Amino acid sequence: MDIPRRTLGRTGVDVTILGLGGEGILRTFGHEKEAYTVINRALDLGINYCESARAYSGSEAYYGLALKERRRDIFLANKSHARDMHGAGEHLAETLRNMKTDYLDLWQVHDVRTEDDIEEIFGRGGAIEAFSRAREKGLARFIGVTGHQDPRILKRCIELFDFDTVLLPVNPAEPSYKSFIESVMPLARERQMGIVGMKVYFRGRAARLAKHSSHETLYRFALSHDITTAVIGCDTLAHVDENVRFARGFVPLDTPEMDFLVASVQPYARRLMYYKE
Repeated sequence: MDIPRRTLGRTGVDVTILGLGGEGILRTFGHEKEAYTVINRALDLGINYCESARAYSGSEAYYGLALKERRRDIFLANKSHARDMHGAGEHLAETLRNMKTDYLDLWQVHDVRTEDDIEEIFGRGGAIEAFSRAREKGLARFIGVTGHQDPRILKRCIELFDFDTVLLPVNPAEPSYKSFIESVMPLARERQMGIVGMKVYFRGRAARLAKHSSHETLYRFALSHDITTAVIGCDTLAHVDENVRFARGFVPLDTPEMDFLVASVQPYARRLMYYKE
């Protein structure tokens, strides 16, 4: 059974509803063999959205070792946390070297948190100039923005620049604490942006705190929203297999099921969202 696909907003690209994130075993050093097998298992099982970040330890280099001739079969996304044009440009050059590719399908401004971040990124000589130039030169097909600290800040970024995609948290704690779902997602839909979900499992914390919050239920919750894909980091081949099983068998939650899940997590929402790091 194939993994279902959705169109990534106005990019027009169809990607699988499960993406391989750059964390888990990929956010390490010295685990080339394990990372290689995780990446290739994900691709073998049909995942076509792969993501990393300049800040994710050896993740980029692992992708560079694993992708090789398979690069053309995937939608490759990355991120830079640099706030100035020069720093972002250096990050992109290093990213392309590490990942052994001539271009990224999606390059994202990483983890915007504060007003100071906004002032630096969008001000004169800010990182957004490097992102725009990269798209003009064909080094990045599309430009995105990510954030998981303050929905007000992420919304402001979308208002300041015509981003193609946004990466944000999607989980049942959101409606009870600083909700990106309620404040950012509607604007992203209005602008026909591709919406990518992250922090779907709270790194396993919700499943331990609330008995109704299994990983499969949390995955179904995320994909029942208007997102294109959920990006999940994996530690082992078993984690990859499990997530692919969820994606292949995905059935949306109905409104009562979603409300019940939100209510079951609500007592822990603040604690869960605090651990977004």
